[in-house]
Parts: sequence; structure tokens; C-alpha cells
Amino acid sequence: MKKLLILLFSFQFLLIFVLPAQTIYVDAGSGSDSGTGALGAPFKSLEQAVKHANALTGGGEIVIKLHPGFYLLKDKIDVNPVRIMSDTTRYTIEAAILPYDEDWTPEKMPVIQSISENNSDTQFPHSTGFLIASNHVTIKGLKFLGNANPKVKYYYPVSKENPALSDLVVAECYFIGNKEAAKIQGGVWAHGPKNKISHCIFYGCRNGVLFFNNVGGFTIEYTIVYGSYESAFWFGREDYPFTFTNNVIVGNENFLVGPRNLKYSSLFSNSIIINKGFVGYWSREEKRVMELSSPNIKLDKIVQTGVTYLQKNMSVELDKFHLHLTKDSEGIDLKAGIFQY
Repeated sequence: MKKLLILLFSFQFLLIFVLPAQTIYVDAGSGSDSGTGALGAPFKSLEQAVKHANALTGGGEIVIKLHPGFYLLKDKIDVNPVRIMSDTTRYTIEAAILPYDEDWTPEKMPVIQSISENNSDTQFPHSTGFLIASNHVTIKGLKFLGNANPKVKYYYPVSKENPALSDLVVAECYFIGNKEAAKIQGGVWAHGPKNKISHCIFYGCRNGVLFFNNVGGFTIEYTIVYGSYESAFWFGREDYPFTFTNNVIVGNENFLVGPRNLKYSSLFSNSIIINKGFVGYWSREEKRVMELSSPNIKLDKIVQTGVTYLQKNMSVELDKFHLHLTKDSEGIDLKAGIFQY
């Protein structure tokens, strides 16, 4: 009897690790929110897909795949599953066709745009697109535009408010802001440890990435931040370990904003950093970023001079390498951008 119980326990233990991913499909063009979310009966809205995914019980990975199309958010998408996620059973929201797929083109990226009014009061009233309220979440292969609602001052396409939650991965995504029409205050605003930004492009946002409370162990890699009109990055007060490598940070008002007594011991490495300002702090008195004359940061293999150009749209069809570095630019060897070479 004891041996039988051991065998049954072992079988149940193995089942936990072989559960297939539960995949939910969304198609803004031909889907229906009265569907099942299966491949042949996709949901129409991202809201319905996430609502369905959040209610799933049991174990295993959750994957939401978005077909090409335009997804308009009238409120925040609350990623808050009943299921307990882990390193091996993640909650993933991704494009059905990813940049490394053979038939990928820029037009096939799902486009996410908000028109929501303020939908969060955390720290201050603002609007968020995806509110990540779970550990172990991945966002991949999406194109985020700004919030076109004129009542909204601060919009964050992806945010994680709880500093106890860990392991948010944002990969192969565009964040494209337009300060005259559809602003992005910050592409990704997240608290909590082990966040990762990989192979993304932030273009024309007020700020690129904002990591503040309890964010030890974060990674920013192979990413382009261009045209931020406040700063490419804001980091918090802690001297946390992080990885910063193979990034192209050019054409921004500032490279980094932190506390006035800023000190970061981890290396900013193997990147190109050419901006109007370098490192600063927020002055409550002046209500703007003020330069730090001697910032306490460590640089390794950082290029701070040279000429860089991005491939901007000059025709009716987007180039495959839209908003990537041109071949004659400084930093082309870093392989930054949405493609994983």
C-alpha cells in the first residue's frame, strides 16, 4: 500500500510538470467575444481574453496569442490570474506572429492603443494599459502606442504597481509615443525584483523605462531608447544589482534620472549613450530634472561620441528594420532592436 501511494504521488508530481500550456487566441478582425478563445473561435477583444485567462484554475502555462490587428483599450487590462504562476509556468501575452518568424512583417504586429481615462490612483492619478498583478508574466512582440484621451496627463502602457511581485519580462516590443497627440509618460513603469527589458524600442516617449522600488536583479539589454523628452531611464534609490548591456541610448534629453545622492555599483556596459544630458535628479523646487555633475555610476565599454541614425518611415510601407539603427550608425554592432540574432 505504501509503495502504491508513493507511485501515485510521483505520477501526480510528474503531471504538474507536463501540463500543456493553455493557449487563448484573440483576433480583433474576425474574432467574437462569445467565442471560446480556441484557435478556430478566437475572442475579439483583449479584455475578454484576459478575463478568461485570469479565471483559469489548475496548473500549467497560460498563453494569450494576438493575431495582427488594432486593439483599443477603453480601460486597463488587469493581468491578475487565479492560477499561481512560476518560472516554468508563465503567463504570456504575445503576438501570434513574432519577429523571428519567417513570415513576420511590421504590419503584422498587434497594435495596442488606449483611450481610457485615469484608471489608477497608485501614487497619483494616471492611466495604465496593462496592469501586471502577478509574478512571472511575459509581454512579447506587441506595438504600444500612446493614450489619445486628452484628459490623461500620464499614461503607462505596461505597469507593475506591487513591489512584492517579481519577474516581469517585456521583449521584442515597440513603444511609440506622440507628445502632440497620444503621449506615453513612460513605456514600462514597474516595481518589484527581476524585471527584464529585452530587444525593445522606445521612441518618442517622455521616458523609456522607470524602475523604482525593490527592483534588484533587473535586466535591460539589446534595447533602443530614442527621443525621450525627459529621460531614457528613471531608477530608484537602492544600490541594487542589475544588468545593463548592448543598449543604444541616443537622442534623449537625459540618459538617467535618479536620487540626488545617487550611487549604483553595477556596470553600465557595452552600450552607446549619446544624449543631450547625462545623469540628473528631479528637483521639487525647480520642477524639472537637474544635472548631477559627478554621478556615482560605473561605465564599461561605453561609447559617448559618434553619429547614429534610425530607419524612419519614408514610404507607404514600413521597412522591416523600422526604427532600428542604419547600417552606417555608431553602435550597429550591438545588435540592439526587436530581432534576436
